[in-house]
Amino acid sequence: MTTTTGMRVRVHRGCHEVGGTCVEVEAEGARLVLDVGRPLTAGREDEVPLPDVPGLADGADPSLLGVLISHGHLDHYGLLDQVHPSVPVYAGRAATAIIEAAQFFSPGPSLRTAGHLVDGETFSIGPFRVTPLLVDHSAFDAYAVVLEAGGERLMYTGDLRGHGRKRTFERLLASPPPDVDALLMEGTHVGSERHEPRTEARVELDLAATFRATTSLAVVASSAQNVDRLVTVYRAARRAGRTLLVDLYSVAVAGATGRSTIPQPGFPSLGVWLPRRQRVRVKESGEFHRTAAVRPYRVFTEELVAHPERYVVLGGQSVAHELLRDRALAVGGTFVWSMWSGYLAEPSGARLREATRAAGVPVVEHHTSGRASVRDLRRLVDAVKPGAVVPIHTEGADEFVRHFPGTTPRRDGAWWSVGTEAS
Repeated sequence: MTTTTGMRVRVHRGCHEVGGTCVEVEAEGARLVLDVGRPLTAGREDEVPLPDVPGLADGADPSLLGVLISHGHLDHYGLLDQVHPSVPVYAGRAATAIIEAAQFFSPGPSLRTAGHLVDGETFSIGPFRVTPLLVDHSAFDAYAVVLEAGGERLMYTGDLRGHGRKRTFERLLASPPPDVDALLMEGTHVGSERHEPRTEARVELDLAATFRATTSLAVVASSAQNVDRLVTVYRAARRAGRTLLVDLYSVAVAGATGRSTIPQPGFPSLGVWLPRRQRVRVKESGEFHRTAAVRPYRVFTEELVAHPERYVVLGGQSVAHELLRDRALAVGGTFVWSMWSGYLAEPSGARLREATRAAGVPVVEHHTSGRASVRDLRRLVDAVKPGAVVPIHTEGADEFVRHFPGTTPRRDGAWWSVGTEAS
């Protein structure tokens, strides 16, 4: 490897692709990796090799000092189980806890962190000074990262947005990191955005209106790890005078955040309903403490059938099929899809649409993206004033040039120098 006095960057995946992000950064002969994501295009059973980063798979190259995981979405950490155990991993404390809590319900790679990212707390790894910056994203405890080495400064945004519940984006704009030579910026919506995304607050109001207009049971399908959406659905249910019922997965994730402000058992107008799949999982595993902990808050299917107008059920896609079979979700009820609409076009989504149609239950979509609008990305570039903008996590790299002055699109697998970008 050629040693340089500044920083060099090689994006292994992401220059012209959304998801599967992996970035290698080198300074003074030492290297860090930012994210090791599984491509969104990969099927559940597909084998995806690690990017060709020396030492990542076998731990045999001491110049590789560690992996930084920006947040807990599989397209950013999903290949971590192939990384050698000797390679240190750094991620947010709550993000780590959430991924571990999810293992019981949805097994996947563990974050096995050697250290934690903490908002604004700079630490050193070899020649790198690392400053994590908490950002707003649909994954809880997500970070942008500023790396300093060799007198140069690189900012990697990870995934972020400006229309969620947190004020972190506005705080970042008000107090951006200074002297950024290159901004490696996600651009999921660049080139594909058709309209400004709704805010989480707007989704809350729209959900509340739907709940009020529903005369029977309302069921919301969302990711259990989208903590902002849990807060949104809970607030909307209360606005509509209903009790929100969550499942064990949501309970585990809410507890793993370590935040007492996140809706969980013990909150007013919040109960627990257990899908059949989770009851079976508890029985087979013998982890009965999970059901014992929520016993005082449980609501059973018989109650949903008897008084559906009192409740909103929040769960995964399969919950709708169970409630349809049990006739708790029936004519007068509403099924709300609160995830990316593209999933509804997949075979499982088509089956769900057909099942709800046959039952006379309308499907309503209330969702907003976890990634920034083009307008907010412009605001970020204007605030940071980087020497150069390099697109990542995007299929619209060529469109960046039109929106962001100083853009230099790169290609996967090619090394480039941070200082050269800023010159």
